[in-house]
Amino acid sequence: MKVYRYEKNPIIKPQDVRPYIDGFQVIGTFNAGTARYKDETILLLRVAEKPINNNPEKIKAAYMNPETNKIEVREFDKKDKNYDFSDSRVIKDNIKKDGSFKYLTSISYIRIARSKDGKQFSVEDFPFIFPEGELEAFGIEDPRVSQIGDVYYIYFSGVSKFGIGEVMIKTKDFRNKENCGMIFSPENKDVVIFPEKINGKYYALNRPASKSVGDPEIWISESDNLLYWGNHKHLIGLRKNKWDNGRIGAGAVPIKTSKGWLELYHGADKSDKYCIGALLLDLNDPSKIIARCNNPILAPRMNYETDGFFGNVVFTCGAICEDNIIKLYYGVSDTSMAYAEFHLEDVLNFINVN
Repeated sequence: MKVYRYEKNPIIKPQDVRPYIDGFQVIGTFNAGTARYKDETILLLRVAEKPINNNPEKIKAAYMNPETNKIEVREFDKKDKNYDFSDSRVIKDNIKKDGSFKYLTSISYIRIARSKDGKQFSVEDFPFIFPEGELEAFGIEDPRVSQIGDVYYIYFSGVSKFGIGEVMIKTKDFRNKENCGMIFSPENKDVVIFPEKINGKYYALNRPASKSVGDPEIWISESDNLLYWGNHKHLIGLRKNKWDNGRIGAGAVPIKTSKGWLELYHGADKSDKYCIGALLLDLNDPSKIIARCNNPILAPRMNYETDGFFGNVVFTCGAICEDNIIKLYYGVSDTSMAYAEFHLEDVLNFINVN
């Protein structure tokens, strides 16, 4: 399938953004939710910062102290056998049998980036959403945005010692906001909310991931009010020997087409290579699958997609469809933001929808 990658990718890099936290450096500007507001393209940009560390024998981890609502830093000795430092993103606990993480090596929050042409962005200096409370103590990640009427619902992963759950706020102007609380409790992430009611119900894709049994796969849930979700159903699973055999999750907010709801989702294989694929769901009952791609639409190929903080990753949290052109904003290698375009009809044909 023909995909145009913007020749000036990446469009936002860590060095383009000033750190907000004293004594920290920006290491990631990626996985942004996307919206159109008035004459602007808005990116809800995930910004990851980590403490500056000049000692190669040590590793530092940052977290929000929920009692003081201030960022604190803990230092670890790399020789400490109680912890596993093999993954650059997390510090794992070797004492616990499940190998669960104890701390993250960076802390994320959300800034707004604005653009008139959809390609050249100006990033605001201050966070729009910053971690607060014990459910967000390790940061907030991977926002998505659903516009319903004149309200923009922004929801994101809140990370804490309790696990990862989905928190939502709402805004009408991307300046003032109202916190709606946690709408999916741990363990759940990769939530996308359909941008309109379907037969009187709101629908959301999500990824519950049990620590006991079950795989990280996509489910669908419904709600009367966007806050309380139920009638949970398994939607699609992993596929053996394919590009999405390791884990899958919803990506962009579903796009309404004449053929069905188009969902651009991410899939990773057993080697943690992340690609972007497509799924088409019934317009009147999105729990019904019309088609699913056999091969990815976008796979890591360019150097900015293969090399970075966590390489071989393309990951979208938002796309805009205008004049039958899908404008895809996607994170690359957990480091930067990139931009691509493709025709709506091309992706429908790619997943064998006539």
